[in-house]
Amino acid sequence: MTTIIDGKQLAKEVNAQTKDRVAALTQRGITPGLAVIIVGDDLASAIYVRNKHKKATQLGINSIVRQLPATVSQAELVAIVQAYNADPAIHGILVQSPLPVGLDEQAIVATIDPAKDVDGFHPLNVGRLFANLPGKYPVSCTPRGIMTMLDSLNLHLRGKRAVVVGRSRIVGRPMAAMLINADMTVSVAHVYTKDLSELTREADVLVVATGVTHLIKRNDVKPGAIVIDVGMDRDENGKLTGDVDFDGVFDRAGAITPVPGGVGPMTIATLMQQTVDLCEWSEQLGND
Repeated sequence: MTTIIDGKQLAKEVNAQTKDRVAALTQRGITPGLAVIIVGDDLASAIYVRNKHKKATQLGINSIVRQLPATVSQAELVAIVQAYNADPAIHGILVQSPLPVGLDEQAIVATIDPAKDVDGFHPLNVGRLFANLPGKYPVSCTPRGIMTMLDSLNLHLRGKRAVVVGRSRIVGRPMAAMLINADMTVSVAHVYTKDLSELTREADVLVVATGVTHLIKRNDVKPGAIVIDVGMDRDENGKLTGDVDFDGVFDRAGAITPVPGGVGPMTIATLMQQTVDLCEWSEQLGND
């Protein structure tokens, strides 16, 4: 029988734990602070930032949203990030992607203090993840949320086969690193991969993050596989759907995430969780 991995319910559980941690910090006179910088008027980004702000406020996190015009200069944006770097009340900094044309997004991300890099995109933190270094550092939120989902299934991942379809810096690449760090044998597929279906049918865990509606169909999935759909697409009727043909794959998979209600809620819950991590780590270093 196929298990539907309920991202909404799991996110509620993670958020409840985060709220308790925030309360414990507040009792010690510390409030976790999250600064989100959004540039321009991208509608999808505005909705996402609004959802982040709402959730942070509900959990007791001090959430600051800095809205900037698309005309802001690289130097002005760098100066704003550096000001938040220097502000002890801010523990996490996030620059919402995508940035308008003319701004160097990678340079902006590299400006963020690695200890406040709540998205886990700073090159130093990316390097730590890929090297599987010990210690406390932030990692990309969507893959971390997916690892929480896999943990909830009480799976034994070591030695199993994973395939990640998609190689973005935000999901695919860090996802592959986390699965490798979990001692899985990992393949990463992308637009130039030949015989994709042959590869995906080998996966015990299949993570799909391409933005291509229903790319993965029933015959692309190994019977009993765990299927994680990161896609947030629109079908021909405008309905929100994923990169996986859920209805077609459902009874073939051992477990599968729905869209919506799967990975999405876990990404925001993990962002909040990681904001509190950064606050706690800062306190341990004596920075609060």
